[in-house]
Amino acid sequence: MRIQQVDLDGPLDEVYTAYRTATGHRPGPVISRRHFEWLMRKGEPGSRVEAWAVVEDGQVVGGVGLQYPLLDNTHLVEVFEAFVVPGHRRRGVGKALYEHTKDRVRAEGRRLLVGETEAVGSGAAFVAAMGGQVVLPEARRTLDLRKADWAAIEAMLPQADGYHLERFTGPAPEELLADLAQLIGGMNDAPRGADIEEMHFDTDRMREFEASIVPSGGDSYAMIARRTSDGAPAGYTRIYIEADRADGWARQADTTVLAAHRGRKLGLLLKVSNLLWLRESEPQVQQVVTWNATSNRHMLAINEAMGFELLDEWNTWQTDV
Repeated sequence: MRIQQVDLDGPLDEVYTAYRTATGHRPGPVISRRHFEWLMRKGEPGSRVEAWAVVEDGQVVGGVGLQYPLLDNTHLVEVFEAFVVPGHRRRGVGKALYEHTKDRVRAEGRRLLVGETEAVGSGAAFVAAMGGQVVLPEARRTLDLRKADWAAIEAMLPQADGYHLERFTGPAPEELLADLAQLIGGMNDAPRGADIEEMHFDTDRMREFEASIVPSGGDSYAMIARRTSDGAPAGYTRIYIEADRADGWARQADTTVLAAHRGRKLGLLLKVSNLLWLRESEPQVQQVVTWNATSNRHMLAINEAMGFELLDEWNTWQTDV
């Protein structure tokens, strides 16, 4: 068994195949090969990435993708995905990969390792045994658009006097970047874990983020709520889909309302309006998946009222290195 760095300029066929084999038991949407390769090669805007593979007899039997934030949270390393192929578990592969990852964290002068696992199962048991601490319980919920009560969903649309909605598809135009950076900053109010700092967005960082959507194989539907009197950005929501429309899934991403505009049901207005727009524009989409911290009772209440049902539970872990 040897651990070797993955050449991210070369083909990632074997790594992706091993990843799919190791994670094939999971319900819900699958990370497409194009998106997987983008994450492994580029990571999120404002970060640097590297990947390592465990090789036995010429085959990839495990791996890990590491992301190093460069603009904030520079004290930590994020695990994009760590996996061991069935048939090679309980043979020391995971432990060797974990020890190697800790070495990389120390070598980069960082002190914290952060990642996610399903709340139950071998991954959670392994991280707990390695000294990891759960800092954010989360859950995935799905809405089956083929069975949804659309009359009830439409009836949920609130009045939002003094506000109006703008919408766009795909990457945001240049003139919206400053407003989006301000709105994304509102996500810092969401639960994020014990030792994770706020993320600070400016126009340049937002531009880099928007520029990543198409190369990573994605498309999106987004809405902004504005105060009509002065045009001030108040809230935002976005749903992502695969650009090739092949998998039938949509992924509800951030929904946020800035503090000065809360209490007017803008979050509900944004989520319901954007979902109705998606349904009208993308009839092939069959299901929507969303993530929420289990402590975010306000957003959970909105999702459950819309008909989202629990799919599974996850944990964000941190480990001091």
